[in-house]
Amino acid sequence: MYDFKPGESQDVAELYRELLGAADALTADEPDSVANMANVAALLWEFLPDLNWAGFYRVAPAKRSPALELVLGPFVGRPACIRIPFGTGVCGTAAQSGATQLVEDVHAFPGHIACDAASQSELVVPVTRDGRVIAVIDLDSPHPARFTQADAQGVEALAALLSARI
Repeated sequence: MYDFKPGESQDVAELYRELLGAADALTADEPDSVANMANVAALLWEFLPDLNWAGFYRVAPAKRSPALELVLGPFVGRPACIRIPFGTGVCGTAAQSGATQLVEDVHAFPGHIACDAASQSELVVPVTRDGRVIAVIDLDSPHPARFTQADAQGVEALAALLSARI
């Protein structure tokens, strides 16, 4: 049985070290990408306070074209948008650019997609393999400016760990 919980420390760096260790333990020997994304979404929800959504969007062929788009993956939170075109919204921008998006106020982000009206800030980190984005980790919060550079660095380390496991 797994019982991963964050320690009492309020230090952000330590919190992300614990999160990374838990994610490593859960995903190291599991070849199923959906199972790994599901467990990591649960870990994000457990470890990070003040979230209203935590999960993944996977890169997949578009429904009606040969282009690629993001498709909803395992997550914790309210029902979400299923498909997001590259370049659209925070997640699509992260997928197209391959760069982390740290958004203090989602309402000020051009083209923001409001899957949950309660979301006020967002952090989206691309997961890359062989130089290509294969997924994004998406975190939403009902609080403005919830995410910091320390959060971005912690989730980027998580994305690097997961790149060969999802």
